[in-house]
Amino acid sequence: MKNSKLHAVTGSFGYSGKYITKQLLAKGQQVITLTGNPQRHNPFGEQVRAYAFNFENPEALAASLEGVDTLYNTYWVRFDHGKASYQKAVDNTLKLIAAAETAGVRRMVHVSISNPNSDSHLGYFHGKGLLEEAIQKSSLSYAILRPTVIFGREDILINNIAWLLRRFPLFVIPGNGEYKLQPIYVEDLAELAVRSGAAEDNQIIEAIGPETFTFKDLVGMLKTKVGSRTPIIHLPTGISYWLSKVVGLMVGDVLLTKEEVIGLMDNLLYTDAPPAGNTRLSDWVAENSETLGKEYHHELKRHYK
Repeated sequence: MKNSKLHAVTGSFGYSGKYITKQLLAKGQQVITLTGNPQRHNPFGEQVRAYAFNFENPEALAASLEGVDTLYNTYWVRFDHGKASYQKAVDNTLKLIAAAETAGVRRMVHVSISNPNSDSHLGYFHGKGLLEEAIQKSSLSYAILRPTVIFGREDILINNIAWLLRRFPLFVIPGNGEYKLQPIYVEDLAELAVRSGAAEDNQIIEAIGPETFTFKDLVGMLKTKVGSRTPIIHLPTGISYWLSKVVGLMVGDVLLTKEEVIGLMDNLLYTDAPPAGNTRLSDWVAENSETLGKEYHHELKRHYK
């Protein structure tokens, strides 16, 4: 196939990795995926061959990357759960970086987070900071994408806020709700990733959308768009987090973590940069208002069951 190269995407059967894979295939590129569960349903059929991560076998991991031009990494964990932890995710990603170097991969496109910091007391931002430093010290050409919140059909955060607004008699906002976030559409992120993968220069890109919301304005917008009449109230952070744990027990999931609340309220999901995506969340919500939040999106079932 003319100008076709081999690309590896971690998590092609998941969320952002699936959209990156779609973009690459649409451009006539060859794609393999690295996954923690090669037996999982493959929506791409024979177009995408699946390989196990093999983090405990560095030689096998490097062998699976032989001939790969660009590695797109979306692998991470949202919170510590069972054997999965931030530290384990960092250790595994370091093995992935080393395997890519051994295999002669040209470039790595790494999905990070806004405001990563290896000195942070928050495990999510600390781990992402460590990995950015490791990638920059590696022999790989790289592009690092720093999204805040990613929205789309399979999204968890935006969908579940809408679900709560549809189902519960009250919606609780921690504190004053003035902290900010800049959601980016998953297809815009995928397009940005593929475009960055074709580049040669090292890049760090603030992968944010064109709209900036305070959290209270985001919830208010979602309430209006989905036609909810649920009252929105403000409560102290500790009480709000305790209530989220109660709802989490009701649905058998982790609705919100303490680190997520702290990171949000510390404005770590906001950055002063020009937008990298074009799709407005408010427009997307209006177009999908009839289905958004109709069903709960379950984090634990999606990733661990």
